[in-house]
Amino acid sequence: MKAFLNFIAIFLSIITTAIYAQDLKVTNEISSFLKDSLNLSNLNYPKSVIRFYTTNNYEYLWLNDKQKIDQASIALSLLIQPNRFGLLPSDYHLENLSLERLKELRSSSPEKQQKEKAQFEILMTDGLLSFINNLHFGKYNPLYQPSYVDSVRINGFCADEILSDAGRQDGFLNLVHEAQPKFKAYQAFQDYLDQAYAANNTMTSPAEMEKILINMERLRWINTQSLDYILINIPSYTLEFHYNSNVSEFKVVVGKPKTATPILESEINYFSTAPDWRVPQSIFLNEILPEILENRAYLRDNHYSIYDEAGDKVIVNVATLKEISKNPKQYRVQQSSGNHNALGAIVFRFQNSHGVYIHDTPQKQFFNKDNRALSHGCIRVQNPKLLATQLLEFDNSKDKIPAFEYAVKTYGKMDIVLKQPVPIIITYLTMLIKNGKPTTYNDIYQLDQSLEDLFNENMPRMIAP
Repeated sequence: MKAFLNFIAIFLSIITTAIYAQDLKVTNEISSFLKDSLNLSNLNYPKSVIRFYTTNNYEYLWLNDKQKIDQASIALSLLIQPNRFGLLPSDYHLENLSLERLKELRSSSPEKQQKEKAQFEILMTDGLLSFINNLHFGKYNPLYQPSYVDSVRINGFCADEILSDAGRQDGFLNLVHEAQPKFKAYQAFQDYLDQAYAANNTMTSPAEMEKILINMERLRWINTQSLDYILINIPSYTLEFHYNSNVSEFKVVVGKPKTATPILESEINYFSTAPDWRVPQSIFLNEILPEILENRAYLRDNHYSIYDEAGDKVIVNVATLKEISKNPKQYRVQQSSGNHNALGAIVFRFQNSHGVYIHDTPQKQFFNKDNRALSHGCIRVQNPKLLATQLLEFDNSKDKIPAFEYAVKTYGKMDIVLKQPVPIIITYLTMLIKNGKPTTYNDIYQLDQSLEDLFNENMPRMIAP
């Protein structure tokens, strides 16, 4: 009996040693692959891949046959059909990855095809990291290049951590989907694509798919994480206030193509009633000064005043007008508040480097036009009083509404600071899904072609789902 037990102990020791040796060989293959600079140069996110396998002790995740659920097949199915998520297949090593190849490598004996297995494993990881990052940040994000995304955690987002968690849990698809933007506009695109695939691809043409791809890409560039926000879409001439699961929509006037409204993100901190308008220097030089030189009464008739560099008001006569025309950059123009003021009764302020803001306007007739790219870059909003009231209600500041309404009625000056700033997003979407169907808008700033060209560099033709 003792001899038998000794035999069993020796046998188990041999088996354990063999398994350990095999595991060590796997570890060495993955580690060796990641130490080769040529191999790393073929990866989209090499630093993230290294972090991923360092965290997971250089073990197989996708070729691991001990998983309760076939996570590898689920994950690979995502990469094979990226169009379902508004992405192109060129970034995911699909020339080296397939379900057939996965099955083949899994079925081979542990000691065979170690290099091929390590390569497949790592390319699949890099493909999935690329997929997650592209879902979250977009492929051509103007703020975050892939090398930057590969190096740092951005707003708490780290693709290799998400992938590591997802690969070891049952809800792999749900965790990957968490990488997608939460904006309603984005979710509407995703719902539409899901329906397109469920309907055997009969809903989406290549041209339509192209517009879907570039506009989902733009939505991924947005950093705002809050579900409460103001979204201004330039091509649709609309402002949406999303708050407490509600959406209020307002018509807006945006910048002309020559004085385009900038794409940006910020926060509305406060708004003011009866604002004075400090005229931008470009408008003073190009529009107002020529009018003044032709007719000095233009200042009085339009409630403008001129100030020098010291902030003193200038009395305009023949002599001072000659000096102003000689050195116009040493002077500025301001329009007093009132129903004549270009900013109207209310202006909403948010920090930005472009000097733009949202404001009321005395030119209400512009909101009846189909083409509302008519401003110098700022956003004119229809019914600003309602927007301000909704901001106060959302800010739990209903007690300020009566005083605000009185200030608007009497053109009294009042600054109202929000307790909680509201994120504002100014974006450029030439397609949205409205009532379940794609709605296209004029590409008023001609920005689509450059983004389409970027996508087409990696794909000879757009592929319909």
